[in-house]
Amino acid sequence: MVMKLDKVVPFGRSLDEYIKMFDLSLEDLQQHILGLGDGPASFNAEGTAKGYNITSIDPIYQFDGVEIKQRFDAVVDNIVDQIIDTPDNWVWSYHKNPQDLKSRRIKALETFLADYQQGKQENRYKTQALPNLDLADQSYDLALCSHFLFLYSEQFDRDFHIAAIEEILRVSQEVRIFPLLTLMQKTSPHLDFVVDKFSNLGYSTAIVKVPYEFQPGANKMLVIKN
Repeated sequence: MVMKLDKVVPFGRSLDEYIKMFDLSLEDLQQHILGLGDGPASFNAEGTAKGYNITSIDPIYQFDGVEIKQRFDAVVDNIVDQIIDTPDNWVWSYHKNPQDLKSRRIKALETFLADYQQGKQENRYKTQALPNLDLADQSYDLALCSHFLFLYSEQFDRDFHIAAIEEILRVSQEVRIFPLLTLMQKTSPHLDFVVDKFSNLGYSTAIVKVPYEFQPGANKMLVIKN
């Protein structure tokens, strides 16, 4: 066993991590971007400060900042302890060690929380959940799904993945999903079916290597374009 989680946890990542996980170019960052399941990531806060146009959706945004921090605090030590217990099961290139990982996650959370109230007022943080989005057709150029689809393959079945991606492609021109491995560090059992399904529907699909790796072998994203 590599990582045991019963449900999706509020573990956010930084703008720099998003850039590397999704191989985002300067041109990509100028687009109208939708972040799916961003949780307490600092991606929106940091990107907005740079003038990027980012909307984040997550059911966790039904809670206020204090409650989100409580939810983070309730899981962070358990996650880091599991990583400490399995040090050889991780790639220590971006993050130097478990303590560095934890400090980066705390920093992302703090940056998110400092922006959260204003971001809610500006409608940059929306309380929504896949596979049903209250968003207009093709209202975004690029959608990014970080550490949700495929990662939680045990918790969300194949039909959920298909419905979720269909909905993402309804509201955006392109979706990028990272990583393609499960929590058990195995290729998602849903991946091949998803690729075949959307290829057969006429979408452009590609598995693309990216300059980010924490789970061994989790250095690829799935790109699907209208």
